[in-house]
Amino acid sequence: MAPYGSDDSTTADETDDLRAGRRRAARYVVPVAVVGVAAATIGLVPALADSGDPDLPKISAQQLIEKIAASDVEQLSGTVKITTDLGLPDFGGLENSLTGGGSGSGSGDGSSADPTSKLTALATGTHTLRVAADGEDKQKLSLLENAAEYSLIHNGKDVWGYDSGSNEVFHATADDSDGKSKREEVPATPKDLTEDALKAVDDTTSVTVEGTAHVAGRDAYRLVIKPKDSGSTVGQVTVAVDAKTGLPLKFTLTPASGGAAVVDAGFTQISYAKPAASTFDFTPPKGAKVTEEDAAAAPERHSGDSGHFGGSAGDEGFAKGGPDGLNVIGEGWTSIATFDTGGQGIPSGAEAGGDFGGFLDSLGDKASGKFGEGTVFKTRLINALITDDGKVYVGAVTKDALVKAANEAK
Repeated sequence: MAPYGSDDSTTADETDDLRAGRRRAARYVVPVAVVGVAAATIGLVPALADSGDPDLPKISAQQLIEKIAASDVEQLSGTVKITTDLGLPDFGGLENSLTGGGSGSGSGDGSSADPTSKLTALATGTHTLRVAADGEDKQKLSLLENAAEYSLIHNGKDVWGYDSGSNEVFHATADDSDGKSKREEVPATPKDLTEDALKAVDDTTSVTVEGTAHVAGRDAYRLVIKPKDSGSTVGQVTVAVDAKTGLPLKFTLTPASGGAAVVDAGFTQISYAKPAASTFDFTPPKGAKVTEEDAAAAPERHSGDSGHFGGSAGDEGFAKGGPDGLNVIGEGWTSIATFDTGGQGIPSGAEAGGDFGGFLDSLGDKASGKFGEGTVFKTRLINALITDDGKVYVGAVTKDALVKAANEAK
């Protein structure tokens, strides 16, 4: 990886050490199971400071990144508030059919307690999460809803999902490395999101320390990550890093277009005390419907298939987990993934008909050029051009950048 774009340069060997450190620091991350939400995840924000900025010793960007990588926090509990504003229109009830999710009785033969469907709620709006961790074998995440609560619990080899609203339970056994990678795929905490952002840091990126903040009762430094090149929809990423422990406490991604943050995830309360052992105990309630994960029927996943926005900013995993024939044009924050569906483009709203057709029209803008004609589906962060002959161009870039890439590929 190229040197960081800041006043502090980093050699390739030092960068490899940082990568190893980030992997080591990830061992306590709250698990969240496979879902393509990231973004819906990505994973980002009200102001960082909740009181006066603290006076802390000066630290360089390189030193702060090393502090994050070296963070050895394994025990914590607290409350995280996450707000996602991708600028999507009102789904009007279509979200269940589009994501395969559901509430109440689950979808098809699945369970409403399956994290794959339940955690799609993080794709939009504001949500409150309770998190707890005690080493790499014990973590818990609870999504608090109006009249119910969803909990995802990892305790040893067992992974439990429980939806109190439907009284349904999902159970999986995490006894191999594949199970572990699935649980960590979707960013849900500031630490998760920061690790993804750091994967994108290369010579197309500026990294600086810009002041301090006070978050969840802790003094913190503000690490700012910005794309150098024009054309990206990412304005900047701001991370509030605990000055003592190196743990990211708040993660903010603001778009280049301005306005509210696309995603804001931050602790509102945190404790580094060891959680009670009972926090991670779970027994299915009487009368609950229990669904066991069918490993044989589960879709094949790749350890690099994160399914979130970090991949479009240079994460190799994005390409590994994508469709066959996926290629990446460019590098860094303005990279564009492209592949050929081998079929026709997206139908117009009239052709699709009904609510789904209206949904397509609300998202898409018609586009044309040397490549022919197509439709650009847009959010405040990720945009995708689907041409009428079935070619797809997608990335955290502007519509103009997508059209240019399609023209040049013609």
